[in-house]
Amino acid sequence: MRGPPRRQPAMGFRTVSTTMPGSLPVNAEYCWPKDVGIVALEIYFPSQYVDQTELEKYDGVDAGKYTIGLGQSRMGFCSDREDINSLCLTVVQKLMERNSLSYDCIGRLEVGTETIIDKSKSVKTVLMQLFEESGNTDVEGIDTTNACYGGTAALFNAINWIESSSWDGRYALVVAGDIAVYATGNARPTGGAGAVAMLVGPNAPLIFERGLRGTHMQHAYDFYKPDMVSEYPVVDGKLSIQCYLSALDRCYTVYRNKIHAQWQKEGIGRRFTLNDFGFMIFHSPYCKLVQKSVARLLLNDFLSDQNPETADGIFSGLEAFRDIKLEDTYFDRDVEKAFMKASAELFNQKTKASLLVSNQNGNMYTPSVYGCLASLLAQYSPEQLAGQRISVFSYGSGFAATLYSIRVTQDATPGSALDKITASLSDLKTRLDSRKCIAPDVFAENMKIRQETHHLANYIPQCSVEDLFEGTWYLVRVDEKHRRTYARRPLMGDGPLEAGVEVVHPGIVHEHIPSPAKKVPRIPATTESEGVTVAISNGEH
Repeated sequence: MRGPPRRQPAMGFRTVSTTMPGSLPVNAEYCWPKDVGIVALEIYFPSQYVDQTELEKYDGVDAGKYTIGLGQSRMGFCSDREDINSLCLTVVQKLMERNSLSYDCIGRLEVGTETIIDKSKSVKTVLMQLFEESGNTDVEGIDTTNACYGGTAALFNAINWIESSSWDGRYALVVAGDIAVYATGNARPTGGAGAVAMLVGPNAPLIFERGLRGTHMQHAYDFYKPDMVSEYPVVDGKLSIQCYLSALDRCYTVYRNKIHAQWQKEGIGRRFTLNDFGFMIFHSPYCKLVQKSVARLLLNDFLSDQNPETADGIFSGLEAFRDIKLEDTYFDRDVEKAFMKASAELFNQKTKASLLVSNQNGNMYTPSVYGCLASLLAQYSPEQLAGQRISVFSYGSGFAATLYSIRVTQDATPGSALDKITASLSDLKTRLDSRKCIAPDVFAENMKIRQETHHLANYIPQCSVEDLFEGTWYLVRVDEKHRRTYARRPLMGDGPLEAGVEVVHPGIVHEHIPSPAKKVPRIPATTESEGVTVAISNGEH
């Protein structure tokens, strides 16, 4: 007896086998769009920084404490003219302009941040003012928070949305942004600020590998922000490092188990090692911890190898560590030193280039690991990146962590999606070098102003807007009901700076781009649409 006719798959999709509700056969072909991942990426950081060598002198600490001990050269920071809303407004509009996107092609917008200035109103709702002229209010998503992991959670939500029955054929837009500030003391030089916006869709140059996520979540008070009236966290530095490294161990173990299971189905019998990653990027509280993390992963490879070759090769001279246990080695200096030496070449080849933004701008919290991705894309050619597997380790205190992988498309031809995303970031080092160096005493005064004015009502920021990058949104005022109003520093040719306080719809003219289900958008390499100075608010209007 014949069953009902099989439904023909839609164009660009694969068939799905039917089975019991809530389960899928092992060999199921899922009805998913092809090559879902990051289509475009934009990064924003403040136009000013403090030099870490000068900060060492100012703080009266030993030379090299910040620059060598932490691996940091410069630290970006915000004046009272910038907050989490303005950072995200800036990076979203920059991405939309640089890629000539219309706001009606966005169907989901989610923000990952731990910089909370309102316990109810989300940053995402503030960003919706950029959408007003397009008339597009059908935009799913909201803010996601857990320390530095919120951006990754938002990104996973976007990927999952596109690979679900809820997807309507439009792009998702993910924003990760934070301002990392600390009280005076040892933690202050590990601050930073910035935002990253990522356009997510099918036919992407940076493809998320399905089924390859190793996650570990656990309760700990390593870093948290219990004081609702302060920007400053409570930090247990030693515990935080232990949590980070233990999460890395657990996530890598889960990831390897999953990829081994995939390989077994494909008839591949060998072990997975770090050599199977073309590049490795990490959440970067400070650069030296990332270098230690590469060593940590090599230690994992060493201990999981039943018969490691210690006579020569990468494990040469490490036989003395054969019987150690991972959980006993978090602060073992001998193990750390030996495996940092053994992994030095791995670090130089696969990770070092990704630390450009981290080294020059500091810890951006949620966008930190995506600043590392931007750094990688900015410094390698499409041909060097094509076909590579990039490991991404995201960590947020409290704690939540995932190690996952991105597969770079094979297409590196001129005009390809990979060519366009790398070209759009080719000015990254130039932008970092164009920032203004601020003396440590002026930096300290800025931090004092932020501390004293944080969450004040009826407040007009004191700092100048003249040094902000063109196209940067900034805070105009906070009224007596805590409603915030913003204006945008004009782009070149937009005329004089006017910081109005009334609500004006953004007047940006965009090329219309169809939804990604129909067409992959044209992404210009370097051109930017000209904008106009407008003022918008996060209050009622």
